[in-house]
Amino acid sequence: MELLLIIVGAAVILACAYAAFNYLTVKKLKEGTERMEEIAGAIRIGANAFINYEYKIVAIIGACIAAVLAAFISWQTGIAFVIGAVMSASAGYVGMKIATYANVRVANRANETRDIGKTLKVAFKGGSVMGLCVAGFALLGIIIVYLVFGLANGQIEAVANGTEEKYWTGLNAGFTMTVSGYALGCSVIALFNRVGGGIYTKAADMGADLVGKTEAHIPEDDPRNPATIADNVGDNVGDVAGLGSDLLESYVGAIMSGVILACELFANQAGAYISAELLRILLLFPIVFAGCGLISCVIGISYVVLKPRLSKNVHMELNLATWISAGMSIILCLILSLLMFKDASAEAMQKLGFVAANFSPWIAAMFGIVAGIVIGIISEYYTSYDYKPTRKIANASKEGAALTITQGMANGMISCMLPVVVLGVAIYGSYAVSGMYGVACAAIGMLSFVAATVSVDTYGPISDNAGGIAEMSGLDEGVREITDKLDSVGNTTAAIGKGFAIGSAALAALSLMSSYLYAYGGVNLVGEILLNIVNPLTLVGAIVGAAIPYMFSGMLIEAVAKAARKMVGEVRRQFKTIPGILEGKAKPDYKTCIEISSQGSLKEMRLPCIIAIIIPVVSGFIFGAEFVGGLLIGATISAIMLAIYTGNAGGAWDNAKKYIESGGVEGTGKGSPAHDASVVGDTVGDPLKDTVGPSLDILIKIMSTISLVMVVVFSEYNLFSLFS
Repeated sequence: MELLLIIVGAAVILACAYAAFNYLTVKKLKEGTERMEEIAGAIRIGANAFINYEYKIVAIIGACIAAVLAAFISWQTGIAFVIGAVMSASAGYVGMKIATYANVRVANRANETRDIGKTLKVAFKGGSVMGLCVAGFALLGIIIVYLVFGLANGQIEAVANGTEEKYWTGLNAGFTMTVSGYALGCSVIALFNRVGGGIYTKAADMGADLVGKTEAHIPEDDPRNPATIADNVGDNVGDVAGLGSDLLESYVGAIMSGVILACELFANQAGAYISAELLRILLLFPIVFAGCGLISCVIGISYVVLKPRLSKNVHMELNLATWISAGMSIILCLILSLLMFKDASAEAMQKLGFVAANFSPWIAAMFGIVAGIVIGIISEYYTSYDYKPTRKIANASKEGAALTITQGMANGMISCMLPVVVLGVAIYGSYAVSGMYGVACAAIGMLSFVAATVSVDTYGPISDNAGGIAEMSGLDEGVREITDKLDSVGNTTAAIGKGFAIGSAALAALSLMSSYLYAYGGVNLVGEILLNIVNPLTLVGAIVGAAIPYMFSGMLIEAVAKAARKMVGEVRRQFKTIPGILEGKAKPDYKTCIEISSQGSLKEMRLPCIIAIIIPVVSGFIFGAEFVGGLLIGATISAIMLAIYTGNAGGAWDNAKKYIESGGVEGTGKGSPAHDASVVGDTVGDPLKDTVGPSLDILIKIMSTISLVMVVVFSEYNLFSLFS
C-alpha cells in the first residue's frame, strides 16, 4: 500500500515540476513590441484585479460553510473543505497567471516565425501548465486528506472496525464525511469561478460584438472598441480560471465518488463479503488509478512540447496528445487492476458484481474512457466547421439572424441524443461488469487523462487572446490568420472538453447518489439500494429537480444580459461622445468597460451560486431524504440534456461565424449581411456555451455532494416527518 501511495506522490511531484518548468520556459520568451507589452499588461492587470476581488468574496462564503461543517458535521470535514477550496482556487489562479503571460508570447511567436506549428507549441505549453496543475493539485489535496485524516487520524481504520466516532451532534464523523467535505470545497470554488468568470467574459464579449461588429462594422478585437480589453480579460478569468476549477472539481468528484462508495459498501455489507484489506484496496484504487493517469498525461503532453517540429494540422497534433495520454492510461489501469485485486476472494468478487474477476475494474474504466472519447468525437462533429451541421448554420446565415438562431437551436437539440446513448451504454456496461463501484471507475476513467484534456482546452483561450493582441497591436493579417486557425480548433476542443465534463459529472453523480441512498438507509434486506420513484414525494422531488437547471440557467443568462446591456450602452456612449475614436485618432476608455464586467459579474454571481448550495439543504429539512433523492435524479437528468444542448449549440454558432470569416460560404465574408447574422448567432450562443453549459455539471455535483454531507441530519430531522 505504501508503494502505491509513493507512486501517486511521485506523479504529483512530476506533474507540478513539469508545470513549473513549462511556466518558466514560456515566461522567458519575448513579448514583442512595446504596444504588445502594453496591451498584455492591461489584460494582466484586469484579470488579476478581478480574481483577487472574487477570491475575497469566495473566502468569506467558504469560511462560513467551513465553520458550519466543522460545528455540525465534524472538524475533519471543515478542514477538508478548506483544503479542497485552496487546491481548486490555486489551480484556477496559476492557470490564469500563465495564460496572461502566454497570450502575448503566442502572438509574438506567430509574428516572428509565421509558422503555425511553432506558434501552437507556445500556446499548448502555456495550456499544459493549467492541465498539469489541475490534476496535480487535485491529487495533492487527496493525498493530504488520505494521509492526515484517513491514516494518521485513524478514520480508515475506524471504518474497517466499525468504530467511527460520533460527533457531539450524534452523527457519524467518519471518512465518508471528510472526503465529501474535500469534494465540496472543490465544488464551491468551481461554481463561483465558473459562474463569475462566465458572466464576466460573456458580458464583455457580447458588448464588444454587438456594437463593434454589427453596428460600427469594425473587426473583432479592434483597438477602437472600448470593450476589447475587457473581452480579453474575460477569456482568462472565465475560460481559463473557471475552466481549471471546473475540471478539477469534476476530477475530484469522480475519484471521491469511488472512495465514498467503497466506504458505504463496506458499512452496509461488512460482515457479508468485504474484508478490511479489500476495503483498503477499494479505497486506494481510484486514487492510484488517477495517479497513473497523470503519469500518462505527462507522456502525452510531452509529445507536443518536446516534438522538434509540429505539423500544420493543429487538430491532429492535439488529438495525438490526448490519444497517447488515454492509451497509456488504459495500459496502466489494466496492470493496476490485475495487481491490486489479485488476492480478492471469488465470493467477494461475486458480491461486488465483479463478473470478470480482477479485470472488472479495468473493463469498467474502459467503458468510461471509450465513452469520453466517443462523446468528444460527437461534440466535434456537431461543432466543427469541417462537418455538415455547423456548415448548415453558416449557410442559414445568408437568410438572416432568425434562421441562424433557429438552425443552431435545432443542431444543439439534435446533438443531445447520441451522447446520451453513449453515456447510457457506459453506465449500464460498467454496472453490469463491476456493480456500482464500476460506475465510479467509469467516471474516473473518463477523466483519468484530464491533464491532457485541460491542456488542450486551455490552449484555446490563450490563442484567442493572442489574436486579440495581434489585432490591437496592428500586426498584419498573416499573424491573425494563424491565431484564428488555432482559436477555431480551440472552440472545438472546448466543446469536446465540455462533453467530458458533463459525461463524468453524470457518472460521478450516479455514484454519489448510491452513496446518498446508503447513507440514509435506502437499502433492502439483501443489500440492494432502492429509491421508489413512483412514491409521490420522490416523484414530486424529481419534477422539481428537473426544473432547477432551467431556473439556474435562466438566472445566469439574465445576469449576462444585464451586464452586457451596460457594456453595450457604454461602448455606444464612447463612440458618440469621444471625437475621433472610430477614426483611430482618440484612445477609448478601456478601464470603464473592465469595471462594468467586474462589477456586473461579482454582483450577479452570488444568487445563482447560493441557490445551488441551499436548495437541497432546505428541501431536505422540509421534506426529507426521499424528496431530495428525487430532486437529485430530476436535476441530473435535466442538466445533462441542457448542458449538451447549450455547449454544442453555442460552439456551432461560434464556428459557423468563423467559417463565414474564412470564406467558406460563397459570396459572404467579414462585414457581409450573412456575417452580421452569424455574429448575432454567436452572441446568442456565447452565454450558453461559456456560462450555462459549463456551470451545469458543477450544479449537479455540488447538489449531490452537499446532499450526501447533510443527509445524515435531514433524514432524521425534517418537518415532513414531524407532521406525517
